[in-house]
Amino acid sequence: MQSTASAEIHIAIPPDRAWEKMRDLSKPHLYVPGLTGCQMTTAQREGVGASRRVFQKGRAPLDETVIEWREHQGFVVRLHNGDKPPIPFKEACFSYAIEPASDGGTLFKPSMTYTIRGGIVGLLLDRLFLNRFISGVVRKIALNLKQYYETGQPSNPAFQNSQPAPAGKL
Repeated sequence: MQSTASAEIHIAIPPDRAWEKMRDLSKPHLYVPGLTGCQMTTAQREGVGASRRVFQKGRAPLDETVIEWREHQGFVVRLHNGDKPPIPFKEACFSYAIEPASDGGTLFKPSMTYTIRGGIVGLLLDRLFLNRFISGVVRKIALNLKQYYETGQPSNPAFQNSQPAPAGKL
């Protein structure tokens, strides 16, 4: 059984500016909690088939491949490790979606759809705990993306803390 965790947040920039930032697949570590870096793994930088590897604090890297691309509206990435979904999922996808807000800003509507392994036990775990946890992560991604898009400054503490100290002036 497929589960979904989603959020919605207003971003105080026009949709065309939000799309220009969003379509750059090399920047999720600047706003996704727990990511320490990102590396594009395909020559293709956008559109269906573009792929990246994201590096996570204290965890193995994760691959993300675009499986759906809607110009000026968003995209969906499949989460995987090689050919397999990350544990505990049978499948997992993350959707980045935007639409114009009535005030000229942008509504960002991230969501994660997934199926848990483990049959009835996995389903029970999802209903009791996992979906609430994932919903909180999706909400935090939305808040961080809003801050990053509106200010241009990274909003992910894991990335900020993984950066080397700036060199002194010569």
